Amino acid sequence: MAKAASHSVSASARKFLHQGIRKLFAAAPRPVRFAVYRSFVDCDPAPAANLVLKIAETREELQACFGLLHDAYVNAGFMQPDPSGMRVTLYHALPTTTTLCAKIDGQVVGTISLIRESVFGFPLQAIFDLNTVREVGGNIAEVSALAVHPDFRKTGGAILFPLMKFMFTYCATYFDTRHIVIAVNPNRIEMYESLLFFQRLRATPVDSYDFANGAPAVGASLDLHAAPQLFKHVYGPKRQRKNLHSYFMELELPNIQLPRRRYFTTNDPVMTPELLDYFFNQKTPGFERLDARKKALLHTIYNLPEYQPVLPTMAPAAEAGAAHPLRAHPRYSLKCPAELRLERAEGTEIHTLDVIEISSGGFQAHCDSALPLQLWGSVWVHLGKGEKSTVRAMVVRAKDRFFGFKIDSPDAVWQRCVQVLEAGTTHAHATL
Repeated sequence: MAKAASHSVSASARKFLHQGIRKLFAAAPRPVRFAVYRSFVDCDPAPAANLVLKIAETREELQACFGLLHDAYVNAGFMQPDPSGMRVTLYHALPTTTTLCAKIDGQVVGTISLIRESVFGFPLQAIFDLNTVREVGGNIAEVSALAVHPDFRKTGGAILFPLMKFMFTYCATYFDTRHIVIAVNPNRIEMYESLLFFQRLRATPVDSYDFANGAPAVGASLDLHAAPQLFKHVYGPKRQRKNLHSYFMELELPNIQLPRRRYFTTNDPVMTPELLDYFFNQKTPGFERLDARKKALLHTIYNLPEYQPVLPTMAPAAEAGAAHPLRAHPRYSLKCPAELRLERAEGTEIHTLDVIEISSGGFQAHCDSALPLQLWGSVWVHLGKGEKSTVRAMVVRAKDRFFGFKIDSPDAVWQRCVQVLEAGTTHAHATL
């Protein structure tokens, strides 16, 4: 009895001490608090060889990621326990979402999801104003669903920092992303501000974030184009294990397994019909819960015959409404360089293009120059490693330096690329 009472007093004392320290820390000037956060940085430039960072693509990997996320969200009060033991959202079903994982000796010990903007948007845009981010230009992705196994949360960032580095590298070089946005609990926002230079999207926290069981949230963004200079300014003089500039921007970790791509695609979809059926029909009622509009949008995204049996059934009216948005030629997201040659009376004009979408009948590209409409020219496009195509094309629409091109008689390289993208629904198929 006395021992129990003594333990209770000791626990109360520790709690009181911790609360006092937190209050003192909160009262310290912002630069002091940021300096304290940065003092805890410990990024190992040579992680253990048994640590592997990769895209989660198998049923086992995805289930482990969703299970880890479920437990972390339940423990934090961000969701109620689910009978499946997983946290799986509609965004995980989309080809524009990539789930990254960290594995040690084959066991998933960390995960994070990257959600590119699509017809479904992304979770935080419903409650945060992104106009200032959009004005800068460039694609936006939400970083979400971060979880680290409890056994590795007190290891000085041994899992978190490699996972974050993987996320930075993947977003900047493979995901065609300029801005990453987050929605985090108010008591975590200063960690992202101090360590990673996120800027708040609005001055006050949102009272209720439905995507996390009504928990309060603060939105923030980071411009990946500006990040290298910010990191260098603060971390450049620091020694190696505390130098996040060197760690994120210069160091190459052999633990990271980046995707192999035949073409310069910007997504790495993994959801086969079997995986969609398993996670959204068998293990959870994810598809069943969708409203008619979202069901119709799913059918426009996965408009291949093999997906139809596992997609949610639509009412006749919804089917009729969904038929109209389907494109005659499905588009595929890429990021590849191109050159347009136009023969004018005054001579040959050469324009540099950045192709961002292609289809069997055309493509969309960005160009800093104003391009004339309805004038045929020759376009050289670098579709992938050793994959160069030359097509005859003309601009049929233009808006804010983005141009839609119609092509005439695509060559064999173009046709082969489109055929591979049409036949391959996951990133693994696109490497064939």
